Amino acid sequence: MDFTNSSCGESDHRQIEENKPLLGEMSAPEGGKMGAVPCRRAVVHFNGMRYKLLQEGDIQVCVIRHPRTFLSKILTSKFLRRWEPHHLTLADNSLTSATPTGYMEDSMPYSAIEDVQLLSWENAPKYCLQLTFPGGTVLLQAANSYLRDQWFHSLQWKKKIYKYKKVLSNPNRWEVVLKEIRSLVDMALTSPLQDDSIHQAPLEIVSKLLSESINLTTQEHESIIVAIAPLLENNHPPPDLCEFFCKHCRERPRSMVVIEVFTPVVQRILKHNMDFGKCPRLRLFTQEYILALNELNAGMEVVKKFIHSMHGPTANCPHPRVLPNLVAVCLAAIYSCYEEFINSRDNSPSLKEIRNGCQQQCDRKPNIPLRLLHTNPDLVSQEVTSADSRHKTVIVTSNEVHVEVERNNTVNQKLKANTGNDSEPNLIDCLLISPACSTMSIELSPQAERVLECYVEILKILSDYDDWRPALASLLQPIPFPKEALAHETFTKELKYVIQRFAEDPRQEVHSCLLSVRAGKDGWFQLYSPGGVACDDDGELFASMVHILMGSCYKTKKFLLSLAENKLGPCMLLALRGNQTMVEILCLMLEYNIIENNDTQLQIISTLESTDVGKRMYEQLCDRQRELKELQRKGGPTRLTLPSKSTDADLARLLSSGSFGNLENLSLAFTNVTSACAEQLIKLPSLKQLNLWSTQFGDAGLRVLSEHLTTLQVLNLCETPVTDAGLLALSSMKSLCSLNMNSTKLSADTYEDLKAKLPNLKEVDVRYTEAW
Repeated sequence: MDFTNSSCGESDHRQIEENKPLLGEMSAPEGGKMGAVPCRRAVVHFNGMRYKLLQEGDIQVCVIRHPRTFLSKILTSKFLRRWEPHHLTLADNSLTSATPTGYMEDSMPYSAIEDVQLLSWENAPKYCLQLTFPGGTVLLQAANSYLRDQWFHSLQWKKKIYKYKKVLSNPNRWEVVLKEIRSLVDMALTSPLQDDSIHQAPLEIVSKLLSESINLTTQEHESIIVAIAPLLENNHPPPDLCEFFCKHCRERPRSMVVIEVFTPVVQRILKHNMDFGKCPRLRLFTQEYILALNELNAGMEVVKKFIHSMHGPTANCPHPRVLPNLVAVCLAAIYSCYEEFINSRDNSPSLKEIRNGCQQQCDRKPNIPLRLLHTNPDLVSQEVTSADSRHKTVIVTSNEVHVEVERNNTVNQKLKANTGNDSEPNLIDCLLISPACSTMSIELSPQAERVLECYVEILKILSDYDDWRPALASLLQPIPFPKEALAHETFTKELKYVIQRFAEDPRQEVHSCLLSVRAGKDGWFQLYSPGGVACDDDGELFASMVHILMGSCYKTKKFLLSLAENKLGPCMLLALRGNQTMVEILCLMLEYNIIENNDTQLQIISTLESTDVGKRMYEQLCDRQRELKELQRKGGPTRLTLPSKSTDADLARLLSSGSFGNLENLSLAFTNVTSACAEQLIKLPSLKQLNLWSTQFGDAGLRVLSEHLTTLQVLNLCETPVTDAGLLALSSMKSLCSLNMNSTKLSADTYEDLKAKLPNLKEVDVRYTEAW
């Protein structure tokens, strides 16, 4: 049989690629300056049939060993050796057989293959490839022309990729290396093989090259990025290449490469399904790209335009993965800002434990007031135990978060027991700790501040899109931020805009995400409520959240019960200041019999009657329920607790709204009252117990109280600015049996004088004073 070289014979065969040398294929860049101006080269795609890259397959093999000059004579003769069936594998370095016998006893390295050509039998339907190697020829026979072409292109690809790997593994001159990279990219773009590895293999080769070459100039950086840019438009960069891109974004944020080359890459990352948990460097690259945009002259305007381009001009974004991917990038960036604090957290209590004044579950004990102190970066985590087991102090430091927890001694426990045995919880038990959380200080580095500012601003931008807002609210529920971020005033203040957008949205799927999704887990509703760690507006945002929730399907007894149990203090304080929504809430609590304790009901009634809108709505309620009138005629409450952050004016407005002649127990703990409120307190003739813990009540107020409230039995002045001058005036209050002067400016002489002049004084707390 005759063998003819059919590379130019049959019309259905493609033209054979010439075996060009790898080095020197590409001409030098115009002007001789590498990376001066990034530009896009024209992409030439292969037109015609597409093939999948072969990794292995069955084929007939025949090996002819001969000198090269006798090749044509052997092929034109009618004699040919036997064919052997083999299952060949196209490995990275060689062509191997699953049954290493016969012709394929030894693997054939790609470096030994000099040429790959197409051959065809004229007189038989057999299709062959010719592989030329020193000393002979290997013939591969496929079942049809398609398989033959598939083997041909796959072998060509494997052979060239192997050579590029070898050439680029030891670069000497970067101008030559750049030519090879351009040639490699062109080969990938023009290959008829349709497989992910066709574009990924060149990127991995360049990625390895860059990871091993650390002394690159800026121009070489940009030249390489521009050279591989056509491959990046439809492919994700490998991890090492992402590191290279991140470095370029950090060092050259104003480079035109960032806008012209990286933009389509990041757009593709955000538009496609992306598991950033498996590809964290892609997420990091996206973060660095956005930060680079923020470094441009227009700053956030450029970032805003980029996000708008991802959303599209229509009302609804056509790419469902853009928002989740953007949020994932934002959350990771914000988390990184507090990573130093998180890593230094050694058994530190959670925010909920901080607010509740407790440690870990195994160490929890009742009655633990909390003080949050200003931080000291030199402090280390430590635990200090005093000789007296009743006076135990635990100090927990998370870098710049310094928390001191003080346990009440038995005196304070008895003091609380004396306040009454009513099972109804104190109105601000859940708020005594919260106001102090705002004093927690977290100082970020300047770079972390810039990152935080950028990505919180992106969350604001995302919340402005109506179609994205429901999904965004869902992604932020439950709260996905670390507790250090929630304790950072700058972060919560900036994020407040996003929560306001949720609260203003009339759609239930949006504003319902303000609530917590699990019992015992705070949501945005609790976080931004008065007493919450993020509240900085005296409850304005909280009122708007309650308004939208009550205006929808949350106008239920269950929601009112939760408010009465956890947020009654904030509701009463805002109602006392004339907030109509809170007035409606209190009226509904009375109408639905949410509050069972008579003292609490009377306090709510007094709160309602302190404002015109409250008085009007309460009168309308009384017209519907006569029982409330009967309750009011019985007299005022015996116990009263003002909500946290109440002022002298709030107290005066409340006490002037009704009858408080029966009031025996008054708690102003953790409020903003001063000595000026003493003029209101002396109008309570039956007052026996007064709690002024952690207020600004001073010596002037004590002197007024000592002249009028001679029947007072229990007085708590813990953490108040009183001094000896005011404390000495207490000697005239002969009925005092319990006095708390913890953390005041009490001297030892004044303490001895008080003990001598107050015969009924049985319980005294003088810890953290000179008398201790």
